[in-house]
Amino acid sequence: MHNWYVVQVISSQEKKVKRTLEENRESSGMLDFIEEVLVPTENVAEVKRGEQRVSEKKLWPGYILLKMNLTDDSWMYVKNTSGVLDFLGGEKPSPLTQKEVDEILHELEEKKKGVVQKHNIAPGDKVKITDGVFVNFIGTVHEVFHDKGRLSVMVSIFGRETRVDDLEFWQVEAAPADYEE
Repeated sequence: MHNWYVVQVISSQEKKVKRTLEENRESSGMLDFIEEVLVPTENVAEVKRGEQRVSEKKLWPGYILLKMNLTDDSWMYVKNTSGVLDFLGGEKPSPLTQKEVDEILHELEEKKKGVVQKHNIAPGDKVKITDGVFVNFIGTVHEVFHDKGRLSVMVSIFGRETRVDDLEFWQVEAAPADYEE
């Protein structure tokens, strides 16, 4: 019976481990034991130097999901694969429950439908400016231009609302939780 297991791997080698497990399973007689290898990822949009780029981001760096029939031989096949550290659970790994698997697969499907914005800033959010002329000013996000990686913020200067345009996402951070106007 095939169940899903979580396998800890060397961080940044998730895809290499996946490829090795998939490519060697036939020659190792593991075709019937290893059904699927999954590296959970999402596409994230971020702006660098004024250009929007979409990059793939691992949801759980250092971990892969493996749908397999766990026997002594299949356990050894996975454990002896270069880059694999251990099964989650060690010597006696327990499979994920069907509910856990359904939630994970549903989450991955949702993430595949769209591109996640790396900067989760929306109009109305309170932010603190961390760079530039208005450093340490706290204001309200007025407009967000995700495609350009920029935003505008309304700050109060001498009791007057003033719009600060052309700020980049890295120039602001969420306002402190104890901030009051």
